[in-house]
Amino acid sequence: MTVFIDVLLIVAILGTGIVAGVFSAFSGFVTQGLDRLPPADAARAMRELNVTAVRPPLMLALFGTGLLAVALIVFALVGALGGGTWWAVAASVLYLVGAIGVTGGANVPRNNRLAAAPAADASALASAWTEFRPGWQAWNHVRTFTSAAACVGFVLALLAAH
Repeated sequence: MTVFIDVLLIVAILGTGIVAGVFSAFSGFVTQGLDRLPPADAARAMRELNVTAVRPPLMLALFGTGLLAVALIVFALVGALGGGTWWAVAASVLYLVGAIGVTGGANVPRNNRLAAAPAADASALASAWTEFRPGWQAWNHVRTFTSAAACVGFVLALLAAH
């Protein structure tokens, strides 16, 4: 069972690291690049990014890692993680709330409001971008930090399990 648990923790480390990297890229330079465009164009570009984000590469990383976090909580509750139990539980909860929960509760609703702006109305798109950008970015910082912190937590769980 130890090799199996080690593999789960390593995959969780990779998953949370990948997700943290994606979110960090948006916080670090994607949204700033979009801000260099006129607001209506930035809104159009972000709408297209949102369409392409909902595909297997990101969805598998985001939600596959979430499923793995749930599995690790279950294994922790049955005592299969040894000394890494509480690190794994903390990392899992942090990821589930901070990455999955914030995505569904904060970022996706903003994406949906941006998508609802009339595509042919530049003024409406510009207004939607101006409303969208600050809150989306702030919540994306939360997703970045919590995914990275969960990654560290899974590393500590792996180390403590031995």
